[in-house]
Amino acid sequence: MAPTRPLRSGCSSRPPSACPRSRTNSVGTSCSFAGSSSRGRWGGPLPRGGGGPGLAGLANGALFLCPQEKLALKKKRRKEREALGDKAPPKAVPKTIENQRVYDETTVDPNDEEVAFDEATDEFAPYFNRQTVPKILITTSDRPRGRTVRFCEQLATVIPNSHVFYRRGLALKRIIPQCIARDFTDLIVINEDRKIPNGLVLSHLPDGPTAHFRMSSVRLRKEIKRKGKEPTEHVPEVILNNFTTRLGHSIGRMFAALFPHDPQFIGRQVATFHNQRDYIFFRFHRYIFKSEKKVGIQELGPRFTLKLRSLQKGTFDSKFGEYEWIHKRREMDTSRRKFHL
Repeated sequence: MAPTRPLRSGCSSRPPSACPRSRTNSVGTSCSFAGSSSRGRWGGPLPRGGGGPGLAGLANGALFLCPQEKLALKKKRRKEREALGDKAPPKAVPKTIENQRVYDETTVDPNDEEVAFDEATDEFAPYFNRQTVPKILITTSDRPRGRTVRFCEQLATVIPNSHVFYRRGLALKRIIPQCIARDFTDLIVINEDRKIPNGLVLSHLPDGPTAHFRMSSVRLRKEIKRKGKEPTEHVPEVILNNFTTRLGHSIGRMFAALFPHDPQFIGRQVATFHNQRDYIFFRFHRYIFKSEKKVGIQELGPRFTLKLRSLQKGTFDSKFGEYEWIHKRREMDTSRRKFHL
């Protein structure tokens, strides 16, 4: 049986003249490849019009550079920019899906009077006017499994003044009136599938709205590497990042209404809801002050990712509920650069 060709390439310790498969680029370093000079790093043909392996071509040849060559190329560029001084051209901003985002007409202007009026009169206005104190009820789907139960218990340690209720055959339509009668301001329902949490329903009481999220990438505290000690009872700081549209503002206000005002900074705890490409990443950290100038963070857990599926007016109603927004995948996901939050 013929020996297989190695998949990876390495730097050659021999001089370029002693290695028939090496090429010397403009930086002065050489790199040897296992394949022939007409094939790429993984054995496939090279891109059309690009330089060969080890060349300093920025478009395609840079993909085949060794780490030593990349470092030498960076140093060379830095010296050229220092030599040019103020005449050096500005650094090119790399194109990403985020900065190439399709413009959304509902993007909120901070100085928009109409948006300010709507937010001053919506269902969350009593919370932001400090007329209500958050009181959260966390429940599950019918007869939850152990992983979902542990996740609810850990989530209750993140959100202050929250209570866990294990549901057994009781419909949400019967739970919501009882929550309102007992002055609960929000209801969180954790759904599961095959013993894994896969959904979250967040309903603001007493008048709604209700948001339904798909949940993924759930990690409990014991599954997080280099986690910190158990969180304290201090009220955490809340960070809401990149909620820019009208829909995003509504979702961000729902998350903000779960936490009390006036965080206790002495606890050094922070809960972050980071929106990126319509995926909401939740992290719970603690600040670690190493010195007067150096600050680190230590993850406490749990962590999870949310994807908005629908936003419904009023409290939860699966049959007669009126929806403000529903994610229709085939109609809305026509472009990778189109985002809704």
